[in-house]
Amino acid sequence: MGLPAAAQDGTAAQQVEIVGTPATAPAPNGRLELDTPSDTGSRLGLTPRQTPAAVTVIRRETIDARGAQNTQEVLRAIPGITAHDAPGSIGVSYRGFGAGSLNQLFNGINVQYSIAARPVDSWIYDRVEAIGGASSFLYGAGGVGGTINYITRLAGTEDDSQGRLRLGSDALKEASVGLNRRIAGTGGEPGSHYARLDLNHRRTGGWVDGNAARATQVAASVLSDLGRGLRHTLAYEYQHEHVDRPYWGTPVLNPNTGTLRIDEGIRFKNYNSADGLYRQRVQWLRSVTDFAAGSALRLKNTFYVYDALRDYRNVESYRYTADNTAIARSSTLLQRHDQRLVGNRLEAVHEGTLAGRRSDWAFGIDLSVNRQTRFPNSLTAVVSTVDPYDFEVEHFYDIPGMTPGHRPDKLNRVQTVAVYAENRTALAPVLHLVTALRHDEIDLDLKNRRAVTPTSPARFDRAYHPTTGRIGLVWDVAPHANLYAQYATAADPPSGVLSTASFADVRNNSELTTGRQAEVGAKLDFWNGKGNATVALYHLRRKNIATQDPANSALTVLVGEQSSRGIEVAVGLQPSARWSLQANVSHADARYDRFVQGGVSLAGNRPQNTPATVANLWASYALTPAVQASAGLRHVGKVYADAANTAQWPHYTLLDLGLAWQVTPTVSLTGRLRNATDRVYAANATATMAYLGAPRTADLTLRASF
Repeated sequence: MGLPAAAQDGTAAQQVEIVGTPATAPAPNGRLELDTPSDTGSRLGLTPRQTPAAVTVIRRETIDARGAQNTQEVLRAIPGITAHDAPGSIGVSYRGFGAGSLNQLFNGINVQYSIAARPVDSWIYDRVEAIGGASSFLYGAGGVGGTINYITRLAGTEDDSQGRLRLGSDALKEASVGLNRRIAGTGGEPGSHYARLDLNHRRTGGWVDGNAARATQVAASVLSDLGRGLRHTLAYEYQHEHVDRPYWGTPVLNPNTGTLRIDEGIRFKNYNSADGLYRQRVQWLRSVTDFAAGSALRLKNTFYVYDALRDYRNVESYRYTADNTAIARSSTLLQRHDQRLVGNRLEAVHEGTLAGRRSDWAFGIDLSVNRQTRFPNSLTAVVSTVDPYDFEVEHFYDIPGMTPGHRPDKLNRVQTVAVYAENRTALAPVLHLVTALRHDEIDLDLKNRRAVTPTSPARFDRAYHPTTGRIGLVWDVAPHANLYAQYATAADPPSGVLSTASFADVRNNSELTTGRQAEVGAKLDFWNGKGNATVALYHLRRKNIATQDPANSALTVLVGEQSSRGIEVAVGLQPSARWSLQANVSHADARYDRFVQGGVSLAGNRPQNTPATVANLWASYALTPAVQASAGLRHVGKVYADAANTAQWPHYTLLDLGLAWQVTPTVSLTGRLRNATDRVYAANATATMAYLGAPRTADLTLRASF
């Protein structure tokens, strides 16, 4: 957009400069991003406006303007999404469905493991995109509730140099740098090569007792223009996270039914072992070759390798005694996850005609092998019962039964071969038909690395053959306004993800669950281009969920069913040179239609940690050409803490404030106050524990281009 790099924090200088640009270049907190091609909603390079689905694009400028520190904070821009970052799970909820029923991609690659989507510092990402609802036809099994795609910055042809320093509450210290340079050849000519490096390091003391974390991320890439339409990008990413004494949650007071409560006197207490640990090391390698075979045909091949090692060493559960005078600590777990994914995707896009009408096609074949070994060692017994306020905890290996070393449990090998096709055909100048079809051949092989028993054989395999698709219509009812309708299908494993499935998960479950979604919506500009909006209404149903057999509680049967129907509305406004506003609100009526737990039917109940209503508002106002104030409001409705819906956590509203000063054309200074009202809230809740969100914090960010 021709903006100075230093203005990317959403400062006043950027805001004023943006006013004179066309309506297609929205300000970070202004108009919605509807006219930039999305890599996630379609393989044809369609814009969100052209796609018959709810597609959200959060670009780099928006991430900076809102001060989103990590990928989970970025997700707040997507209507209806909630997320928490507890060490042992990724609690993303989208359209009433949880992480096991969502696809979370990295550069369009599905790593087939929800923990892989743990929050990562946002610095290395160019944008985050999402498509709501059934979407397995794009990227494979798992996308029943939706698909989220985290897209890394890559080498480009423009020189770019940025640096950022951040200091904040809880001993936060962060340094980041990003460089993009031509390293050989003449710009824009064959034989030119460009390199990019993004580096981020962050340390924080954490906001609960004894907690501390450090994380490092590196993203490096080289772009080579080889001439004759051939370009190659080699990209490498490294992520390292080390968390000392991770926070797993705060016990709720008894009785643990109705509206749950905590004793705010223990809000900052940490009941984990003194040397509790979460640690991960992730490496990515991608080789991407693009070839323009002519004006109408483009080919792309992506070879990728993903390698991850994750370690856990914690006491994870805490529960009050019946009289609320002491806390029992239990659920000791020593765990290691060792995962490697290797794959290759070959795809083609062809622009053509059909019966005299424009008709574009995308084809592809995707092959991957995902291997993961887990090394669990767990104890369920109570480790100790302590005074809630004054206590000492043990070192982890002082717990009887816990010794250093990792013993493998089982090896999961998931091999996938998929073929897909997508088409967009103009039925009339203002009416387009968009269709897609994907078929997956998935082979799961489980090898037992421990004692062989009747319930844990030496080896077990299972094959799945899902076919999913989409058919949609987009009708341009007026310039910059359209209506759409679509029907889409999806599939996902009945008990989570196959890369970690146990023998019990798949022994009696020979099919993937199926998802069906009908959606209608609209996308339009109004107020002479100063505003735009989207609205989506959907009905989503997931069948064949693994549920308890009413006749035998030790067995599961594929008869469960879950549904969600709802509405999502998003609005972006640029009413004047000074003001930018953006808001979204969603309401999801999610429920179990058929589900049994403990011999009891839960039909009609709302799934755990699934709010009915989520709303967000962001506003920016330029006080002077160099000073800009901003505010963000987030409201999350009440959630149930158990599937029986006997315990709930109340709704909450959070307020974030920011003030940015453009010191010089290349230097900006931004101060932020997060959770300004110091609201005590649960980002995730169970019937015994609440995983609390962070209290009020402040930080100061210095950013410069050079």
